[in-house]
Amino acid sequence: MLLAMNRRASVDEFLKQKRIAFVGVSRNERHFSRSLFREFVKRGYEVIPVNPNAETIDGKPSFASVTQIEPPVESALLITPNGQTRKVVEECAAAGVRRVWMYRAAGQGSVDRAAVEFCDARDIDVIAGECPNMFFPDAGWVHRTHGFIRRLTGNYPG
Repeated sequence: MLLAMNRRASVDEFLKQKRIAFVGVSRNERHFSRSLFREFVKRGYEVIPVNPNAETIDGKPSFASVTQIEPPVESALLITPNGQTRKVVEECAAAGVRRVWMYRAAGQGSVDRAAVEFCDARDIDVIAGECPNMFFPDAGWVHRTHGFIRRLTGNYPG
C-alpha cells in the first residue's frame, strides 16, 4: 500500500532542510500545531507559517499560500485537514516545493490518497503520515515511546 511505504531516507532528508513552510499552523496558541511549530523553531529551523486567516504566527509573518513565500521554500509540512491537502499540494507544486510531509499522529491527519498520487506523479518526495517529533534526536519520552511501538508493530519507516 502506497501510504505505508514512507522511507526513513525521505524523513531524514526532509529534516535536513532548515527552511520549511508550515501549512495550516493554527492561530490558537494552545493547538498542537503551534507546539510542533515552536519545536522546529527551538531546533533551529526557519519555519514559515502558512495560514490565510492569520497575519502573524508567533511573531512571524504568515502567508495565505505557499506560492506567496519569497524566497520560495523547497519543503512544506502540512497540518491541514485532509480535505484541503490536494489543493495545498497543487500549490506546493506550483511553488516548486520538492518535499511534502503530510502530518498524522492519529486518524487520517493531513494524509489524502489523491494528494499522495499527485505528488508521486510530479516527483515530489512525500511523507504520508508520521509525526516529525518521533524522529528528532533527544525527543521527549512520549515521542520515543510512539516510535518504539511503531518499530514493534513493523510500522516505522525503514
